[in-house]
Amino acid sequence: MNLRFKLFAAFFSLIILPLFLLGVASYFIISDTIEKKYAQQTELTLKAVSQSVNFMFREMNKVTDNTVATSALQQLLHMKGYGRGDLTEINYLQLNEIQRNFRDLLINHPSVSYSLLYRLNEKRAMPIYYKDNFTAMPFDKFKRLKLYEEVVKLAGLPKWIGPYEYPQLTGRELSFNQIRMVKDVNTLSDMGVLLVQVKSTGLDDIFRTFRYNRGKHDTRFYIVNGSGLIMFDSTGADKGRNLSDLTEGTTSLGDTYGNVRRIFNGQDSILSSIGLGLEDWRLVSVASWDSLSGEVIRIMRWLVGIVVVCVLSALLFILVFVNRIAKSIIWIVRQMRRVESGDLTVRVQENGRDELFLLSRGFNRQVEKVGELLEQVKRQRDQKNRAELRVLQAQIKPHFLFNTLESINALAVQNKGMAVSQIVRRLGSILRISIQDKEEISVRQEIEHLRSYLDIQKYRFEDLFNYEIDVPEELMDRAILKLTLQPLVENSIQHGFEGIDYTGCVRIRAESAGNDTVFWIEDNGLGIERGTLAKFQYMFSEEQQIAFAAPPLSERRGLGVRSVADRLRIQYGRRYGLFICSEPGGGTVIKCTIPNYFPE
Repeated sequence: MNLRFKLFAAFFSLIILPLFLLGVASYFIISDTIEKKYAQQTELTLKAVSQSVNFMFREMNKVTDNTVATSALQQLLHMKGYGRGDLTEINYLQLNEIQRNFRDLLINHPSVSYSLLYRLNEKRAMPIYYKDNFTAMPFDKFKRLKLYEEVVKLAGLPKWIGPYEYPQLTGRELSFNQIRMVKDVNTLSDMGVLLVQVKSTGLDDIFRTFRYNRGKHDTRFYIVNGSGLIMFDSTGADKGRNLSDLTEGTTSLGDTYGNVRRIFNGQDSILSSIGLGLEDWRLVSVASWDSLSGEVIRIMRWLVGIVVVCVLSALLFILVFVNRIAKSIIWIVRQMRRVESGDLTVRVQENGRDELFLLSRGFNRQVEKVGELLEQVKRQRDQKNRAELRVLQAQIKPHFLFNTLESINALAVQNKGMAVSQIVRRLGSILRISIQDKEEISVRQEIEHLRSYLDIQKYRFEDLFNYEIDVPEELMDRAILKLTLQPLVENSIQHGFEGIDYTGCVRIRAESAGNDTVFWIEDNGLGIERGTLAKFQYMFSEEQQIAFAAPPLSERRGLGVRSVADRLRIQYGRRYGLFICSEPGGGTVIKCTIPNYFPE
């Protein structure tokens, strides 16, 4: 995970996410608090309103209680031939007296809009107060209603029905109706059924205050029956509809006070309900959630806006300032990786005067210092390598000259002057190449040097061995460390052919292998014992070289091979050098690998 991603992840997890969670938690906590406080206030309001509504209906009950026991109503129940269009047997003075008294008691009450009396003995409706465009329901139909049975069971107690519950009986006006059985005051037998229709003006007066303040509170009140029928709406918009049709989800609030949050008529609202204690009616208030939480929502919106501005500012800070820091650090890290890979030419631009400037300047100085130290180490290493090469060459030259002089001495003792001349000429050729002040020569010169050496050895051991040299012409101009092949061939002649009873053969060949040049020195000599071969280690560390210090020159075998291997390792690296494969009686194969390039 890079630094820029870490910074953005930290910003999101430590700032954005906590702010978001805090906002969500605050919203739910505030909403729950508003809902609880509103529920408490609404409960008090509904109780107060329900008491006012109950008082209005109780007052109407008292009015009708006094009316059913009056002599005027009793006379009306006992009169014969009373009916519209059937007045032949009526005493007009008595009728006028009865009507006047009845109006004084009931009809002139400001809340009464219509009254009707069903006389059981005649089984017909007797309108006391007529209403235009309305025909009373015949008694036979009325008696078949379930409502009639409920009125009979109440035995004179009032039964209230709301608007739209029985429109065929009461009409479709917004009015409440009281129905009760009227008894004979003397015998207490059922004589008739009184229906009194009450205007809703009293309810309008009760809810007028809330209607005027609706723009502020956006609260409406309903009176509904047990089936959810809206009998009264303080706004008049939903009268006659069912509460369940306007509400998503269940609307059961119980007989006592209840409070629930629902979608009402497409708006998020809080529904509160309380029983009126009258029939199965309930008083329901519906308040828009927006009106309740409007002020808090406005505050929350301001807070959200401020938080958004702060977050955007912080994000801009992250993008500009912190991103600049991250980019600078990431760039420095990338340059450090280039330094790790060996590129010491890397430099970081130094800008500003802050800590990044100090970091960049320190990085550049460290790289310069490392470069200087590496250059110093390289110079010391080159000096050490050159010293080691001189020591190794100093070991090879005396060793080779010693063997060559022995060969010349042997020929001189044998009085072979021509052979001595040839050997001296060959030796001169060898010395010309050896004394050159160059570490590397061409393969052509190295092969010429090798032929001179082999010819010298042939003069000395004429029947001991034969040799073959197979080097392609295209490799002749390549570079090789001088005195590389001759010590290897010398090792084969002196140690491989020592005491053999057959003619030995040394074969030198070369080939190009990609970017390398490979020489093969093969002989059919005695081979090397496995233990001796295992001891031939030329890649010792410096500590191992000290621990396994080589014996004196006179006691060493394979000095030339080891010296060549060490020189190649020092000059070209551990990837190059000698690889020996041998077994007793099976000859020896030496593979010499050097880089493929031309001498300077």
